[in-house]
Amino acid sequence: MTPNPTVPKLFNLKTSKSPHKKAIGHIEENRLLFLNNNEYKEKVRLLFHGLQALGINLQDKVGILANTSKEWHFVDLASMCARAVVVPVYPTYLSHEVEFILNHSEVSILFIDSEAQLQKIINEQKNIQYVKYIISLKDFADDILSSLDEKFVFKTFHQFLDLGSKHLKNSPKLFDAFIDESEPHDIASIIYTSGTTGEPKGAVISQKAFSKMLLNAKSSLKNHIQAEDRNLIFLPLSHVLGRCDSFLNFIFEFESVYAESLDKVVDNLKLASPTILIAVPRIFEKVYSKTLEKISNENEAIKRLFNWAETVSKIYFDKINQDKAPSPYEILQKNLAYNLVFKKIYDQFGGRVRFLVSGGAPLSPEIINFLQYANLTILEGYGLTETIAPCVLNPPVRQIPGTIGIPLGDVQVAFLEDGEIILKTEALFSSYYKNEAATQAAFIENGKGKWFLTGDIGEMTPQGYIKITDRKKDIIITSGGKNVAPQKIENLLKLQKHISNAMIVGDKRKFLIALISIDLEAIRATFKNNTEIIHKDYDATSKEALIYDLIDEEVNAVNRELASFESIKGFYLVPSDFSVENGQITPSLKLKKKVLLKTYEHEIDALYAKLEGTSLQK
Repeated sequence: MTPNPTVPKLFNLKTSKSPHKKAIGHIEENRLLFLNNNEYKEKVRLLFHGLQALGINLQDKVGILANTSKEWHFVDLASMCARAVVVPVYPTYLSHEVEFILNHSEVSILFIDSEAQLQKIINEQKNIQYVKYIISLKDFADDILSSLDEKFVFKTFHQFLDLGSKHLKNSPKLFDAFIDESEPHDIASIIYTSGTTGEPKGAVISQKAFSKMLLNAKSSLKNHIQAEDRNLIFLPLSHVLGRCDSFLNFIFEFESVYAESLDKVVDNLKLASPTILIAVPRIFEKVYSKTLEKISNENEAIKRLFNWAETVSKIYFDKINQDKAPSPYEILQKNLAYNLVFKKIYDQFGGRVRFLVSGGAPLSPEIINFLQYANLTILEGYGLTETIAPCVLNPPVRQIPGTIGIPLGDVQVAFLEDGEIILKTEALFSSYYKNEAATQAAFIENGKGKWFLTGDIGEMTPQGYIKITDRKKDIIITSGGKNVAPQKIENLLKLQKHISNAMIVGDKRKFLIALISIDLEAIRATFKNNTEIIHKDYDATSKEALIYDLIDEEVNAVNRELASFESIKGFYLVPSDFSVENGQITPSLKLKKKVLLKTYEHEIDALYAKLEGTSLQK
């Protein structure tokens, strides 16, 4: 391995070793096309020279406000090779959020990919202080440019590449020289947290930390991932997990294919046929709910077949998970169940998947077990922006549903008295940009050095695997003094067929209630013969008494699995689903609980008043 590794050095080593091996793929007109390592490197080299032509300096900030694409990745690498600092900006952010990040990080060169993103800049252009150049990754109509302030120099991607081509001719050895000179202490990126609890903080990530994260993954997975493997990248590259996904080909030397878009992932899976897929729990939750919805609409014979397949698969995998040998008959039953029922689910993922990786939020054990029946091995893991994504992972040799696995590489894990997980590793952020107070509050010193406070509550299982029970800030303490972990209850609610999302409320209250968003698609499927229901919009459907009764049944089903103090005494059906667009969940699909509490403050108070009044009458 190269001494003093950096992302540019790992990239250079990988592309130079096998120049003609397929490296980066994309899908165009229903065809899978590839660049080999040499072409991959030349794309990045040209972009590097484009940045040099614009006069980029060491540690200047380069912003990327765009959807996931191979071009996003190329710009990311070219900027790092120029020893600049990459600042990813979620494409779903609103104009004022974009303006905050651009100003706070002092971005001077900004890449965008659509008129919609340019419009955000135009909306806030009087307030944007540092951006000098705006470069479009895709072509769009010129008329919008008339509204762009003259203080910005706008260039199309073709113009930018032309600048790079001219600069390359004059300085053909500069690219390799910059890579050789890249240092572990260079700032690689400032990644802004999604801001579930307030204004986003910019986590400063060094080249050393990024490289160590990749090397940790390699040390733990090197015997399970081969150069013949392939991943399909579709998560936002502005999120740290998607970014990690895009860099894995440096250390494992496999093929990386970029999906056309999130909306086309299902079709792209069939074409790309990945062997490894990294996703967030919401993707797997949707596969699970859609499968159950489809089965519920089948005839009784199909339903009985499905129930039998689930039963025999559970018997088989329960033994496997307990290190017991299934009988020949149980093996036969399981294989039959797979061929008759579960193979269809496996094939939805492209027909070649060896394992799936889930991160970003907890995944229900029920879903992990269900996908296991379809020969889909899920390695549930754990990581934060501050840990540059994965730091704990269920190993390929043995997964324990309900846990996040074991530490990767040099990661050390310990627990405070209240159960908070603390970490120590070289794959860790350095500080929060321009926020010393938050930086100091994020660490704790003990007799064994400086540890990062994750904010997550957890425990170690007897097998040595780590289990997360909740976010420290999310723990609800009822007025009766009971501590409630809402995440477990919210996950149980989301498993119900007609519930899309849920948030538990009850801090300093006598009991718990829930804010629930309905799954409009599932409801329309259930009531397909009821024209009054299926033609109503979300808000009108959520107000139907019939729908309230349906959700009430599902809430009661969840309550039967909970202790009395955890049970949900009432719920409010929100008039629109929680979404990034309405600002109620983060781009990484986590609930913005403060926003939801504020948005539905009156409805929450009214529901408590009603329930407590009813209770008093009794």
